[in-house]
Amino acid sequence: MLKEDKLNNYVIDLSTAKNGQINESFLAMFGWWTKFLLRKMLGDDVLAPVSLKGSKTDVYSFYKALTTEKDYILKYKNYGLNDPRTLKDKARLKSAVDKFERNTKLKWPFK
Repeated sequence: MLKEDKLNNYVIDLSTAKNGQINESFLAMFGWWTKFLLRKMLGDDVLAPVSLKGSKTDVYSFYKALTTEKDYILKYKNYGLNDPRTLKDKARLKSAVDKFERNTKLKWPFK
């Protein structure tokens, strides 16, 4: 059994690309943590302690992209790929991802 005091607090620095410190290791970690957070939002277990670091705009655009990705996945699972509700969320997701990529200079790990 895990105890809360034993969990590490992980930090995702969204300003990494702007600071010129981006490398393959960061991109792999970013993709893994984004996938992990999305799975937790969809109902898997409890969240691990993760902190986001960056400007208010960067953090908010990550939040919007992640929650919009979750909404799209749920619509896809419930209604199928060609349902108008799913297509509407797909367009919202594209907009949120575009804003995230523009703000952070990071590529969204899912396409």
